[in-house]
Amino acid sequence: MNLILLHPSDLDHQGHARITDARRLAHLRDIHRAALGDRLTVGIQGGLMGKAQLVELTTELAVFALGPLADVPPPALPVHLVLALPRPRMLARTLEHVTALGVKEITLLHTKRVEKSYWQSPELLPEKIHQHLVLGLEQSRDTQLPSVTLTKGFRPFLEEQLPALLRGRRGLVAHPGMPMACPRGISDNTLLLVGPEGGFIPWEVEKLLDAGCEGMHLGPRILRVETAVTALLSRLF
Repeated sequence: MNLILLHPSDLDHQGHARITDARRLAHLRDIHRAALGDRLTVGIQGGLMGKAQLVELTTELAVFALGPLADVPPPALPVHLVLALPRPRMLARTLEHVTALGVKEITLLHTKRVEKSYWQSPELLPEKIHQHLVLGLEQSRDTQLPSVTLTKGFRPFLEEQLPALLRGRRGLVAHPGMPMACPRGISDNTLLLVGPEGGFIPWEVEKLLDAGCEGMHLGPRILRVETAVTALLSRLF
């Protein structure tokens, strides 16, 4: 927790922030080994960051006196990530990783090789998604939550969402065997589409290319989704 992310409901009218949830309290005690008088980095969800002084700490409560918050969060990546829904455990890690890297728009998509049972996972509950996004923000010292959209039909995505998503963006489909290598260091507004563990099926790739996307590859190695997404974002931007 490189940033103590504060929800507006944590704030009172006297310039203090009050933390009562067990996770953040345990982190303050066990990881930060915080003591009264310590000045730690805090940020308001959706807002600015700065330093705050710890003025009270018990097993049930931490109180910070807020100083001026004037630091802006790091810039977002110019990308909308469309990710075929991965296995639940991999989804949790991937959401944290891409949030830490600065992705602010995420669409989780059903494709042919996505197990239908994945859509029943508790990891897709709004509170669980929010938890993973917050962990990513805390890791990277950011305050701007990404938006996450769940899209359970590939054909409706093609017909109803993809044209609007490509408007003003460069569409890139990551898929093994594509003739173009992943570009490096681009600055374009980008729509990045990443398939499931087994990849997109040929029909899906064909339709994405027909819609105006460019196919690309990361080399001869077949990577896990969480590794591939991190590698793609790092190389692209």
